[in-house]
Amino acid sequence: MLAEDRYFQTLSEEELWQRYCGFLDLSITEFMNIQKVLLADEIERVAESTLGKKIMGTNKPKNLEEFRSIVPLTNYDAYEPYLSERREEVLAIKPHLWCHSSGRGGSFKWVPHSSEFLEKMTKLCIGSLILATSQQKGTVNIAPGFRILLTLPPAPYTSGAQFETVAESLTFRVIPDPKESKDLDFQRKIQKGFQVALKDGVDVIGSIASLMVKMGEVFSEQAQNIKFSPAMLDPRILSRYMRAWIRSKREKRGILPKDLWPAKAIMAGGVDSGIYKNDIAHYWGQEPYNPYGLTEAFLIAVPTWTKKAMVFPPDIVFLEFIPYNEVLKNQTDKNYQPSTVLLDQIEIGNLYEVVITHFYGMPLLRYRTKDLIKVVSLKDEETGVNLPHIVFQRRVDDVINLAALAQLDEKTIWQAIFNSKIKVVEWAACKEYSQNKSYLRLYLETNDGKSADQMANMIDDQLKIIDIDYRDIKSYLELQPVKVTILSPGTFGRYMEEKRKEGADLAWLKPPHINASEASIKRLLELSEPAR
Repeated sequence: MLAEDRYFQTLSEEELWQRYCGFLDLSITEFMNIQKVLLADEIERVAESTLGKKIMGTNKPKNLEEFRSIVPLTNYDAYEPYLSERREEVLAIKPHLWCHSSGRGGSFKWVPHSSEFLEKMTKLCIGSLILATSQQKGTVNIAPGFRILLTLPPAPYTSGAQFETVAESLTFRVIPDPKESKDLDFQRKIQKGFQVALKDGVDVIGSIASLMVKMGEVFSEQAQNIKFSPAMLDPRILSRYMRAWIRSKREKRGILPKDLWPAKAIMAGGVDSGIYKNDIAHYWGQEPYNPYGLTEAFLIAVPTWTKKAMVFPPDIVFLEFIPYNEVLKNQTDKNYQPSTVLLDQIEIGNLYEVVITHFYGMPLLRYRTKDLIKVVSLKDEETGVNLPHIVFQRRVDDVINLAALAQLDEKTIWQAIFNSKIKVVEWAACKEYSQNKSYLRLYLETNDGKSADQMANMIDDQLKIIDIDYRDIKSYLELQPVKVTILSPGTFGRYMEEKRKEGADLAWLKPPHINASEASIKRLLELSEPAR
């Protein structure tokens, strides 16, 4: 029996809720008190370490105010080359594990995590599972041994490392079995998962949002093409399939994954979760539960049981927030030092860049995440949660600025493409200039049948609906700034296969949606030519 399993055997439902979700009962004053105590402990732990001295200097801050005035805002470069080389002797304590994201430019961004931090993180992950599977406060609908259909990059990628960490303390079954499917490609892994899940069922579905939609498509196709065989006579398979068949016939449609597996929760990652929420609900039966996480700190905010906006826990990282106008000043003048506010100082409707400081002896101090969040409320009357509620907005740098009137991020462009109903397989966007005017150039892989001009006008119409500032471009400049280049079917697939053969890392097989390099765009156009 694992460490967290015991609590599910010995605690009441109310006590389990308090253990894993009790932070939702805190007042903002209680929240800030916890933050300040843990920050003081962090300063004491790291002050004499190599990285602590490099960032804080030799004068150890005596309190929160000194910490914020003495210690500069940092980015990953401030900790180099120590972290990329995973040099543990420069840290205050020995980490339990290292994980990485893709970073930028193809280089990994390695981050250490302590065992004490991972204990807190495990509790929060279990709490997010409880919240994802609950419809009201205080109910616990998950227990050790639950089955999760999971498709995520393996450790040391952050998502894989996170689940492996939880698996050290809580018993659950991953479908398909990672040991049996580690050498399978994505398509065969999905097929393996379908076969196992058809027999054994699933309780939770977890993946990146776009992959979840793809899984839904593949599972639906497989469900339509099931052939009866001796294996189908297994009572579990037969009863599951017959219930799904009856439901689909009653609703006059084909069998969908939600008919076979009425999951307790759908957990999705990625900035595109909101874009895909309707498709995910179509295939899997409910909208996704989408926490906010990052490599530097795993989860740092989770939605409540209403599955709407997110709340920060107090004991994961110390939180500061750079107001967006300060972010813009810093972008204009790199020498400008932006100011920050604390969680009890943020205001409804405003955008903030999240700044974190590690707890539990890990090295990142006043670290700029480059993530923008929006404050939607300071408390929630529906749930009674008296802490600020936020939503993830976008990355600070992932924007295309058009005529200094509109800043289009990945989420906005993706939403416009989705709302236009154009059948797009993949896309990339960049800014281009013509006759002293700036345009949004979209490279769309599609066989929709519409012309490039038609698609450009459809997306332009949707951007006017979604983005208030974008509407001004037409009135001010008499300009329709969207241009579309159509890429032939299979272009992105050929690009990714080339990168795979070159040995590119998993995260860099596909060009980024926003501001892809000239070389990447050129290669996409070259790969599109043969099929035109």
